[in-house]
Amino acid sequence: MNELIKGSLLSVFALLVGCDSTSDGNPDAASSSPEASASESTASATAAQFSRFTYEGQSQEQVEVGEGEFRNPIISGYAPDPTVARVGDDYYVVTSSFTHFPGLPIYHSKDLVNWTQIGNAIDRPDQFDYKGLEVSRGIFAPDISFHEGIYYLASTCVDCGGNFVMTADSPTGPWSDPHWLGFEGIDPSIHWDDSGKAYILNNGAPNEEPRYDGHRAIWIQEFDWQNLTMVGERKQLINGGVDISTQPVWIEGPHIIQRNGYYYITAAEGGTSVHHSQTIFRSDDVWGPYTPAEHNPILTQRDLDFERDNPIIAAGHAKFVQIPNGDWWATFLAIRSYDNDMFNIGRETFLLPVRWEDDWPYILPRGERIPFALEKPELPEQPTPNPPQSGDFGYTDEFDGDQLALGWMGVRDPDSGVFHDVNNGTLSLNCQNGLGDLDSVPAFLGRRQQHHIADLSTTVTFDPQADQDRAGLAAVQNDENLIFLAITQDGGEDQLALYRRQGSTEDILVNAAALPSTENVVLSMAFDAGQMSAHYEVNGERHTLAEGVDATNLSTNVAGGFVGTLIGPYCTRQ
Repeated sequence: MNELIKGSLLSVFALLVGCDSTSDGNPDAASSSPEASASESTASATAAQFSRFTYEGQSQEQVEVGEGEFRNPIISGYAPDPTVARVGDDYYVVTSSFTHFPGLPIYHSKDLVNWTQIGNAIDRPDQFDYKGLEVSRGIFAPDISFHEGIYYLASTCVDCGGNFVMTADSPTGPWSDPHWLGFEGIDPSIHWDDSGKAYILNNGAPNEEPRYDGHRAIWIQEFDWQNLTMVGERKQLINGGVDISTQPVWIEGPHIIQRNGYYYITAAEGGTSVHHSQTIFRSDDVWGPYTPAEHNPILTQRDLDFERDNPIIAAGHAKFVQIPNGDWWATFLAIRSYDNDMFNIGRETFLLPVRWEDDWPYILPRGERIPFALEKPELPEQPTPNPPQSGDFGYTDEFDGDQLALGWMGVRDPDSGVFHDVNNGTLSLNCQNGLGDLDSVPAFLGRRQQHHIADLSTTVTFDPQADQDRAGLAAVQNDENLIFLAITQDGGEDQLALYRRQGSTEDILVNAAALPSTENVVLSMAFDAGQMSAHYEVNGERHTLAEGVDATNLSTNVAGGFVGTLIGPYCTRQ
């Protein structure tokens, strides 16, 4: 068997959790491998069995979606830095994944509105090494493109190799190991020129001593796509941003568009928070010079009233795509926040039309809010996927198939360690490594929290052997910011405990209750923006363990970094 295929997503997660069966009842699943099963049975004696995972999410904003309209965001919850590509009648989006594994999730659509995850470009632990890395390092903004029958993904592994290109014959993979490109910076993207040449743009340090914190530049170099190497000179095209006298920060995510004899560079500017924006520059030569548009930024929400209801903030990092009727659209990231700038669910993928006037693109006038509902692109109507990626929705995973749903992720790649088994629809995690040890892979599996109002539950059986044995349901922003509802012990007595971390690897006990049984305990977390409640059901009786718990430690602007919250089974012993 081809070694890349043998290293498929499920094989990797079998190393991590021993799964050869979970399913959402939808097509977002990967193929299984016969390699990862009972032969790797060197598990620790303490294990937890999970038999069910449910998710129900509701958007905090009330949106009426009319006939012929779609709803923003198009991919809800932790889908940042979207890159989009059209291949015939198919559209693909790939988003950042940092040190979550598997990584670089690939979504497919026929109408730019309804999206289904079809793969993960990073699905083998030997592709990248995340050991020692915090959650928000690793894989930054990707770029997907297609040329002469081959798919290309360019991205950056921060603190783990730098800029690279991966290739595949199919968007579902297998994707190659990274081909390292050797230049400094982040956010590479490939431009396939009408001349037949290819170029890579990226964010890099300026060709001078930086004038201020966040002073960056956009660079270009020719790319030998047949040998996957860089050739010729590397040239700086944009210094700082639209107007360097205003000290613009973090110009990044550049892409080139070729249209009507012009070359356009579109790039984000202003950082990833509330001052984020999208800019546009134009030249009649790929090597420049590039002139900024007078109507920059072409997309931002930073000029709006900070106290507005149902805000969408931090819009930017856009990429354009043209559909068959000639219309242009842009995917981009933005944030649905609560309490003005708090958000637990990460940056999300949005869609807006691009209008051209006098050979300049326009997305949204300054001062205008990003709409939650607007007219669909003129593309064939498609059915709603199961589960959807937008609006209010839910799903259940019974772990009863022979495939692992593509939406499951862990923290750091499973380069070593065996903590797994599966039997008759039960996901088993062996309690070993814990969150907080950057040199290890925690026994944690999570799904994206995609709504600020969300109810999640799992059924677990666990027999703790010591006070530090814990298994249950965890909501994880990073190693130092999480909420953990766990079956554990206290002085030899079984109990259910709720722990919280904020800015530390120390678990702070919120509340605990004695457990009459540790078999088939249903653990539930209910989130409402910055608050959560914890519940459990044992022997058919439902109880509340805690209400009004502060969940703002799961907000990115409290925890730091660039990711969204993952929630799912977790087992640890310390």
